[in-house]
Amino acid sequence: MPRPSMREQLIEAASDRFHEHGFNGSGIKDITDTAGTPKGSFYNHFDSKESMAVEVMSRYAHGRQMRMLTATATPAVERIRVHFEYLSKDLQQYGYARGCLFGNFGAELSTQSPVIREEVARRLAVWESLLAAALGEAQEAGALASRVDGAVLARFLVDAWEGAALRAKITRSGAPLDDFFTVFDSLTTVPPAAGADSGKA
Repeated sequence: MPRPSMREQLIEAASDRFHEHGFNGSGIKDITDTAGTPKGSFYNHFDSKESMAVEVMSRYAHGRQMRMLTATATPAVERIRVHFEYLSKDLQQYGYARGCLFGNFGAELSTQSPVIREEVARRLAVWESLLAAALGEAQEAGALASRVDGAVLARFLVDAWEGAALRAKITRSGAPLDDFFTVFDSLTTVPPAAGADSGKA
């Protein structure tokens, strides 16, 4: 396979560093050392560490498989659950130590960086919009026990997930995510698919 470009190496390294050490705990030299590139190469590709963080969030958002929520060939409740199961497996892969990058950046930087705060807010709003559409479809199909407005319910699910991901990071345990799935299932009139296991691998 072709060697990743230096820009890609820097983005991958920054993603790992930001997830493991946070934004403030990751200096530019830390990132370039992790990428195996000269420190001066950073400014050939990025104006600042903030601009790099925005790019990392874009890649992270793509990796969260949001398109699962729009796959209308699958019933809405099922695809919402499968989406969160996918996110759960991603957290489990790292021993629950990384958390969600959106939540991590929001907690760390919302009072420090308007650029990152606004980007986190924008990414969460896109997620909520896709969830709201799927939830509205589920309500029309009679698959939700809750009649709460889909947009409100979508915000609640995103907030609940972010809180569960943070708690899982603190406890290094999937139990908070199990609780999330238990409550999610209580909102529906459709039992979980056979073999569903709250996203555990």
